[in-house]
Amino acid sequence: MKVAYLLLFLLFSFSAPAQKHSGLVHGKIFGAKPDTTGVMAASKVEDFMDKKVRISVAVRGKILKVTKEKGGWFTLDAGNGRTISAHFKNYAVTTPTSLEGRTVVLDGIAQKQFLADDQQHYAGDTAKEKKQSQVKANAKRRLTFEVSGMMIDK
Repeated sequence: MKVAYLLLFLLFSFSAPAQKHSGLVHGKIFGAKPDTTGVMAASKVEDFMDKKVRISVAVRGKILKVTKEKGGWFTLDAGNGRTISAHFKNYAVTTPTSLEGRTVVLDGIAQKQFLADDQQHYAGDTAKEKKQSQVKANAKRRLTFEVSGMMIDK
């Protein structure tokens, strides 16, 4: 009888390490649980915003790179070579670097970057003869996203 228990113990102890995974499974949530009712693709957010500066939206996109784990700083693919810089509203959230390449659903606030040279006549010199300052804005990185909740999709 002792031999039977020993064999069962050995059988289960050898199969247990094979079932380990990284913990990044479909449906894992970081921060608050995102509202997934009106999810849109990350490539369509900028067109959806139109002339609005900030909107609250749920987005599905692929994480390109985790730039800083603490605080959840990462870049999201926005299609056509563009990226969205994203970070968590709650700094206590830690995003692992193994999320790179995974598709996630984000809930939060998308915001266009402010350029001081965008038709802001009170922001600088008003003299007609002086050349206005040239702002070199990165056209591929126009949006920032403040994430309140994220869920792994794929």
